[in-house]
Amino acid sequence: MGFDITSDITFRKLSIFMTFMEKGNIARTAETLGLSGVSVHRALHTLEENVRCPLFTHKGRNLIALPSAWTLLEYCQEVMQVMERGLEESRKVAGIGQGRLRVGTLYSLTLETVPRLIMGMKLRRPDLEMDLTMGSNDTLLHMLDDGTLDAILISISESNIDRNSLEVLPLFHDDIFLAAPASATLNTSGLADLRDYKDQKFVSLAEGFATYAGFQEAFHIAGFEPEIVTRVNDIFSMLSLVQAGVGFTLMPGRMKKVYENSVQLLKLAEPYQMQQLIAIVFARNREQDPSLRALAAEGRMYARSLQESV
Repeated sequence: MGFDITSDITFRKLSIFMTFMEKGNIARTAETLGLSGVSVHRALHTLEENVRCPLFTHKGRNLIALPSAWTLLEYCQEVMQVMERGLEESRKVAGIGQGRLRVGTLYSLTLETVPRLIMGMKLRRPDLEMDLTMGSNDTLLHMLDDGTLDAILISISESNIDRNSLEVLPLFHDDIFLAAPASATLNTSGLADLRDYKDQKFVSLAEGFATYAGFQEAFHIAGFEPEIVTRVNDIFSMLSLVQAGVGFTLMPGRMKKVYENSVQLLKLAEPYQMQQLIAIVFARNREQDPSLRALAAEGRMYARSLQESV
């Protein structure tokens, strides 16, 4: 049977061995590492078997290191230093622990949610820099998947989220409204029935954006295909077109504060009512990353503040 260093000799055994060589006896080693004396003795004994040469000799009840053990110690120290550098460099390549957090967000969340989170993060982690990338739901999910982003703020209502590999922290639910140019004549006495706007022109976000999916679903329920004048790649451009009278659209309620005085907003009738669930999403295998833990904590505080203000 061949010698398999990867399974026979573990970093745990080497760590116990190095501590023993420093402390000089099993009792002090066990106390330092929070182990039992039996566990320390077993680790040293199996390491000796794995190395396949004597490392210790017994002198009474004491275990005395042989020259071979001191030689092994020198190489263990080198191995540990190399591995520590390797782990550090790996984290650098992955963008972890470098005082920088790469966050992706929907354009619409830059009005209030993202600034609130950034301000809170600055109080928690003053030295942490946050790189912000804006994009569609689909784009941000792909960037998270390929490791170019550490966390994303998206609508999870329209996305297939793998809960086994991704951690999801819900922030708030958001209603969708009909948005119309200020010059349009609307019946504001009731809820908006999309069938009443069958002859109107519409502007829309491009495919892949959170609101696009809701847009498609709402008109599917209404039973007609709207006349879409143009599709754009960010929600601010879309609402600028509505302001200019180019057409109607559907927009999330989080945009109301900025646009309620320049566009007309109507709540949708019950068949078309829908909500987006906005959440922070990051890789589950990164949940112990201090920067992501801080972002998650700030997200929970933000979510609580919204619930308390209702």
